[in-house]
Amino acid sequence: QVQLVDSGGGSVQTGDSLRLSCVASGDTATYTAITWFRQSPGKEREAVASIYTGGGTTYYADSVKGRFTISKDNAKNVIYLQMNSLKPEDTATYYCAAGPPNGGVWFFTPKYRFWGQGTQVTVSS
Repeated sequence: QVQLVDSGGGSVQTGDSLRLSCVASGDTATYTAITWFRQSPGKEREAVASIYTGGGTTYYADSVKGRFTISKDNAKNVIYLQMNSLKPEDTATYYCAAGPPNGGVWFFTPKYRFWGQGTQVTVSS
């Protein structure tokens, strides 16, 4: 079992920055793919950024490349999502999720067994 607590959302203006945090606890040694997803009303949940905590490999959706950075603090078991140059289309509830490093590509939602409760990000123009 893995427990995830995500936080750091808020209401900001276009161009502002936010940093989301995902604190992981439990059997983190098995579920080493940590991915941030987001979902806005009426849309499917989409993968935004992922990090494989074993080797540090990262992946990003095209929509956030160059603006978002995913990173990890292994000592604290925290995964961060630094979001810069935010746009109104980034408005969504953001969730961190943990899954095995295998079992599908990084954005393959069914491979993620454990999810945080979500944190709301609202970007106004």
